[in-house]
Amino acid sequence: MRTGALSLDLDKRTVTLGGQEVRLTPIEYKMLATLARHLGKVLTHKQLLTEVWGPSYSDQSHYLRVHMAQLRRKIEADPARPRLLTTEPGVGYRLREDPNDA
Repeated sequence: MRTGALSLDLDKRTVTLGGQEVRLTPIEYKMLATLARHLGKVLTHKQLLTEVWGPSYSDQSHYLRVHMAQLRRKIEADPARPRLLTTEPGVGYRLREDPNDA
């Protein structure tokens, strides 16, 4: 899976950004891989929490905020103005397709 300079190899469990390997924690990787499998689509907080942490965590949205901030620091050029990992207010998160890839 590729969007812009970000590339994920789901079989090898590797992430690269501009050809450089990005080291992610297991939770960060699982979040990114989940978003990548649904590239371009919004995933609700509940969907992400359930898939990454399990059903008993479906109301723990603070987990998402903390880990999303860490993930953005690792892959966004400007984490304060994310272009790839965007927030859909009141709904969830989306991994955007890079329009230059089309």
